[in-house]
Amino acid sequence: MTTEILMIGMSILIVIGILLHHPSRTLGVPSLLIFMGVGLSLGNGEFNFVYDNLDRTAWIGALALNVIVFVGGLNTSTEKIKVSYKEGGVLASFGVIFTSIIFSFILYFLLDFNFITCLLFAAIVSSTDAAAVFSILQSKKLVLKEQTDTVLEFESATNDPVAMLMVIVLTEMALSSDQSIAGSALALNLLSQIGIALIFGFVAGKIAVYLLNKIKLSEYGLIPVFVLASFVIASYGAELSGGNILLASYVAGVVIGNGIKHGKLVNQHFFNSLSWLAQAMMFIVLGLQIFPQTLVSVFSISILPALLLIFVARPLAVQLCYLPFVKASWQKRVYISFIGLKGATPIVFALIPAAAGVPGAIDIVHMVFFFVLFSIFIQGGAIGPLADKLGLRRENK
Repeated sequence: MTTEILMIGMSILIVIGILLHHPSRTLGVPSLLIFMGVGLSLGNGEFNFVYDNLDRTAWIGALALNVIVFVGGLNTSTEKIKVSYKEGGVLASFGVIFTSIIFSFILYFLLDFNFITCLLFAAIVSSTDAAAVFSILQSKKLVLKEQTDTVLEFESATNDPVAMLMVIVLTEMALSSDQSIAGSALALNLLSQIGIALIFGFVAGKIAVYLLNKIKLSEYGLIPVFVLASFVIASYGAELSGGNILLASYVAGVVIGNGIKHGKLVNQHFFNSLSWLAQAMMFIVLGLQIFPQTLVSVFSISILPALLLIFVARPLAVQLCYLPFVKASWQKRVYISFIGLKGATPIVFALIPAAAGVPGAIDIVHMVFFFVLFSIFIQGGAIGPLADKLGLRRENK
């Protein structure tokens, strides 16, 4: 396939997804499902075209997710972080670990996988998805009491490092039966990734803010270009040095978004558009990668695990995380327990063991697809009604 055909084909799919965006909102269907549905319907045998490239799909998904997390950081104020970092930080670290452990035991009794594979599967779906949380909260214009929405946003933007590290380590273990878990090495690796990411994201963000405010570019169109270049330096510089790319992107986004004094509006419009493009490409390519005929075979065995993740594993993990926060209301605890949105992140994570050749990983990819569907319709659909039921909705900040 030539580059021209590839570019034209992807652009046509994006145009179709955008044209379907308004009808999807009218019907209450999340736009990410529309984009994924476009890819799912066209890329696996229809019109004599089959797309099947796990490595390329994983690369595009990771790149798009990185952009989405950075834009989420740009739109997050430091005031929000100051009131949510404690709860959000515990959820982003121990919440992922607790969810993985609880859900792995559930999977072990339900599926015909060994325990390492079950733990890998659980780690893949343990984190909440930044793209889903940011897009759904913003589309519904939902503002919640007790900074509940901010905690959810902070958790979703910062919980991927722990989940990603667990997926990578467990993938290696699944491929090597004699490998054992070294808790100290795992903790040291995680701390190293987080520390390097924080340093790179913060320093690169501060330098970008200083230069932009010092130079005061008269051509506002150059500001988002400069910010984009700074984002690439911060995120990929952190990854090259052994840090977590997503956390570095989020930190750089927060520092830049709260620090620049000129061209904020044009910067916001540019990166919001870039985030939509990233989401469209990511969900379309993920849809292209998933084969409908294979989905049918795993649908029935995906229902119960998906429901148990939503109604058992996630709530138990959140309640354990909230034990130190005695001042948090039970309404807030219940809401966060049941709104653990999944999106593209679990599918991108599932592609890691699939591309590495872990036995049964392809089935996990397709099962995770249904997990995402259930999460979007059940948890995504409950965001507004559950907030009203618990009295957490706040009309004005």
